[in-house]
Amino acid sequence: MKLVSLAFLVSVAALAQPPRVDFEKQKAEILDRYRTLIRLDTSSPPGNETIAVEYLKKVLEAEGIPTETFAQDPKRANLVARLKGNGTKKPLLILAHTDVVPVQREKWPVDPFAAVMKDGYVWGRGSQDDKPHLTATLMTMLLLKRSGAVLDRDVIFLAESGEEADPTGVGINFMVAQHFPKIEAEFAITEGGGATLDGGRLIALNIGTAEKVPARVRLVSNGTSGHGSVPRQDNALTHLAGAVQKVGTWQTPMRLNETTRTYFEKLATMSTPEKAAVYNGLLNPATAEASQRYLMENEPSRYSMLRTSVVPTMLKAGVGPNVIPSEAEATLDIRALPDENIPAFYEEMKRIIGDPAVKIVPMVMTRPFSPASPLGSEAYRTLERVAKRMYPGATILPSMSTGASDMAQLRAKGIPSYGIGPASTESDRINYGAHSDVERLLESSLYQFVEFTWNAVTELSVHR
Repeated sequence: MKLVSLAFLVSVAALAQPPRVDFEKQKAEILDRYRTLIRLDTSSPPGNETIAVEYLKKVLEAEGIPTETFAQDPKRANLVARLKGNGTKKPLLILAHTDVVPVQREKWPVDPFAAVMKDGYVWGRGSQDDKPHLTATLMTMLLLKRSGAVLDRDVIFLAESGEEADPTGVGINFMVAQHFPKIEAEFAITEGGGATLDGGRLIALNIGTAEKVPARVRLVSNGTSGHGSVPRQDNALTHLAGAVQKVGTWQTPMRLNETTRTYFEKLATMSTPEKAAVYNGLLNPATAEASQRYLMENEPSRYSMLRTSVVPTMLKAGVGPNVIPSEAEATLDIRALPDENIPAFYEEMKRIIGDPAVKIVPMVMTRPFSPASPLGSEAYRTLERVAKRMYPGATILPSMSTGASDMAQLRAKGIPSYGIGPASTESDRINYGAHSDVERLLESSLYQFVEFTWNAVTELSVHR
């Protein structure tokens, strides 16, 4: 009887061990899946993400993983696959978008949809945004299934359409509004982070925990039309120009949150003494103004992390050089902090403009305001722990994106969401990164990123 009990305990212990994967042996499949996905032209617009869904569906179902597809537009489908857990914990959602931004082929030295391998890189549209994530989530699902891992929670894979251009709501908006129970989870992991390589070494890893929210407006001025030879006090262009100048140079208030405060504190620890003084200076009222000015002049993306930003981007007025227009308008790209009171912000903008001839007309918001995801959650701690183990000596930075992602819709529904991403050099991020004229990713970074995703998902989900 004791021998039977001992054998039973040994078998249970074996089942409870996290599955081990030899990632050296997985490289060929990882690369093949990645290159296949890049070769699928899912440029948005027009989209046509269903071709990627059909590929994913075939791969997953061939390994016994059931899938469901949901489509508002038949050409722009979304796919959901689920590996069942024992229900001890609530589900984990891992997601990636299947669409990519359009290309200007004349800018590319290679075919953007051939997944060309050259100089240690894989070149192609989507090679950074978002097909590494699509590959990593796909491989994680396949390896979990093959390993027979015992899961404490369901792991849900969502391949979503329309992240890059979704005016009709075919992707995450559709899934949240119409099929939320299919993707409801305790945590979500997707794009929105990344890592920095310097001299071949990974020195920093960003985990996205917050993002700014697009809250764009049009400034509209009306006046009397007439002949350009007769000056008028109510010239719509003159009033608009004054308003644009005021808001374009408006330094909105700095406001740090948990993510950005921690980001700058940790950034200072890995920086030169001069840079560290700038970042630490943000936290000191006596030096905050000087630090902000330095960032505004030298590091504008970090300056934007400090505040709700207002950037004039478009002007429209007039029909001819000798005609005073009766209307002029400017578009302002406002990126609001997650907790911004936007009606109050518009009122303050009205005060800054100080011209009753200029109206502020809010545009339709494409993403909701959503809270930052906490740094003390099980998901964040797990991502941080995995990063420290895989990349000893690297600085782990929680980050707030100045752009926007589909984590906003998930956070607004109460799902803390975290962004991760593959490693690139600073030069590659600027010249060959997401949405660049030419896009590429180091082949070695792809393998590391898949392994990182796997380790994070298994530590969060596999029974131990």
